[in-house]
Amino acid sequence: MNYDIAVIGGGIVGVATALALTKQLDGCRVVVLEKETRLAQHQTGNNSGVIHSGLYYRPGSLKADNCVRGREQMYEFCAGQNIPHERCGKVVVATNETQLAALDELERRGKANGLNGVRRLDGTQLRHYEPQVTGIAGLLVPETGIVDYVRVTEAMARLVENGGGTILTAAAVTAVNAVGAGYELHSGRGRVNARFVVNCAGLHCDRVAVLCGTRPRLRIVPFRGEYYKLVEARRALVRNLIYPVPDPAFPFLGVHYTRMTDGAVEAGPNAVLAFKREGYGRFDFSLRDTIETFTYPGFLRLARRFWRVGLQEYRRSFIKNYFVRDLQQLIPAITAADVYRAGAGIRAQAVAEDGTILDDFCIQFQDGDCGGIVHVLNAPSPAATASLSIGQSIAARLARHYGLG
Repeated sequence: MNYDIAVIGGGIVGVATALALTKQLDGCRVVVLEKETRLAQHQTGNNSGVIHSGLYYRPGSLKADNCVRGREQMYEFCAGQNIPHERCGKVVVATNETQLAALDELERRGKANGLNGVRRLDGTQLRHYEPQVTGIAGLLVPETGIVDYVRVTEAMARLVENGGGTILTAAAVTAVNAVGAGYELHSGRGRVNARFVVNCAGLHCDRVAVLCGTRPRLRIVPFRGEYYKLVEARRALVRNLIYPVPDPAFPFLGVHYTRMTDGAVEAGPNAVLAFKREGYGRFDFSLRDTIETFTYPGFLRLARRFWRVGLQEYRRSFIKNYFVRDLQQLIPAITAADVYRAGAGIRAQAVAEDGTILDDFCIQFQDGDCGGIVHVLNAPSPAATASLSIGQSIAARLARHYGLG
């Protein structure tokens, strides 16, 4: 099986990259290698389905630029493919005066990132949009929306195949060897030869980078985000999306409410260290994954800084009432009887060797004698929102870097 470019990983970023390659590089033979039997089974298929606006990210960063551009592309794509979606908007709520400075910074970032609809709200105005919310101030962010990213990925995959590309599932990559004019990839579907490789392996991107013969100087540390859902009779407590003001020292957005495209309302997530990279259950465990995490100097440095926060997150994981108390910070009327435990997702968070949590997307090139490899080494939220933009950027960088086109 001979191709020009092999994309490792069938999540939304990998499939969006394959789609961009088939569109931007004439005659390019592209294959996507996905280890599961279906696409979008991990980060893509276990998130809350939010089309992010670009509010949170440092102006000029890859996250900011790709999220803002990718958001509008995502809305257009969904409309063109008849995928149910909604530009429903959200509110970000400050519940006390200590959060006002952070709310000011969010407003500044949003406007710097071109969010023309962002508007400051007082407590009375907040309740106009979300009558059950208690807060002293907030931001209205009308650009935010909701969608099912599994359906988006499946639509992208159909377009890849219509454009001459190939999608192979059950094709876990176990080795990548430089041979001749490119690379030989050993997969669950046999050997694949390609001149170029794009590593979009998500939770395993650092391991794939090592398979490719490079040392990425970071490691993926998996964090599990657990969700509750509102019982159907109490869904009316939430009109659209309700977020707290996030802690600027921590890379997660805090427990929030998300109305989904099927009408259900999710509450969460928390953020606990997972002892397995694909450990969606609270008791899932992998000896290899755990050893890799706890022997990594970057994680140990990170843990020394955030161990208290980590303990609080675990407390919320195992004791429902603590989780509910956080939900009540935004909607006091919520009770333990109103929510039930739902699913979970795993965030593939890259941590540098010095213990720094990477706060931006990370894309690196690895040049070979005749070909090359692009490694997408940190693409957590808002990567799903930004996926079309990320894919186009990777295709354009491949074309520029290696003279393709």
